[in-house]
Amino acid sequence: MFKIVSKQKIAPKEFDIWVEAERISKHAKAGQFVVLRVDDKGERIPLTIADYDKEKGLIRLIFQVVGKTTAAMSCLNVGDSIKDISGPLGTPSEVEKFGTVLMVGGGVGIAALYPIIKELKLAGNKVITILGGRTSELVIMKEECAKYSDELIITTDDGSEGMKGVVTEAMKMVVERGEKVDRCWCIGPSIMMKFGTKAAAALGLPIIVSLNPLMVDGTGMCGCCRVTVDDKIFFACVDGPEFDGHKVNWDEFMSRLRQYKDEEKISMDKFEAEVGEPSWQ
Repeated sequence: MFKIVSKQKIAPKEFDIWVEAERISKHAKAGQFVVLRVDDKGERIPLTIADYDKEKGLIRLIFQVVGKTTAAMSCLNVGDSIKDISGPLGTPSEVEKFGTVLMVGGGVGIAALYPIIKELKLAGNKVITILGGRTSELVIMKEECAKYSDELIITTDDGSEGMKGVVTEAMKMVVERGEKVDRCWCIGPSIMMKFGTKAAAALGLPIIVSLNPLMVDGTGMCGCCRVTVDDKIFFACVDGPEFDGHKVNWDEFMSRLRQYKDEEKISMDKFEAEVGEPSWQ
């Protein structure tokens, strides 16, 4: 059992928890994830490790309620425990001194981007971070990202904070003002990563994306996270989750994200009927 020691609602349907997981915290690296099961009857779901404290034996998980399991997690409170957590899993992010790195994040994907930002800054890089969301309250972890960024740019669709527009416009602005970007990461909603990659191609930037939205089992056994990268088949969970965005077959990836949509709705509807008034809104 893995006890929750803190919990905070950080945005609509988005929660931030710290969990006791000593062995995982000691080995965790930026870009890796865990697979968890809320209770004996729960499904296995992957969540990126948003942060870790090796001394206290804690890991940080930030998640958005999108289905039955994340809804059940949102109902847990400090002192409650998660049944199973396995990890760290996945290939860690490639961290070295590249020079200037452009870090682009959106939605709950910012939680996956943050530890990479942190490690890249500690490795001596100049870090320019772009965080985007539909509105200001959906742009999470601004203070944490700012701490390890030389520059933080916020974009919002409605103009409620920072630039009015989308992250791709900010990417273009950074390059056009003369920044020589040596490496770019883009992690967030799948549609954002797809168009972030298109923007990077137009700007001549190498770009890394995380295909974690597709993962289910997390160990390569189920095959649900098959992706085509450079015309070859990979498993996002064991070969990734990070890949060269320019080589990803985005149309196939987006299509595969919808493969269990009907089953997910049935499960969520049944759970909502059991618990009554949702507490995660």
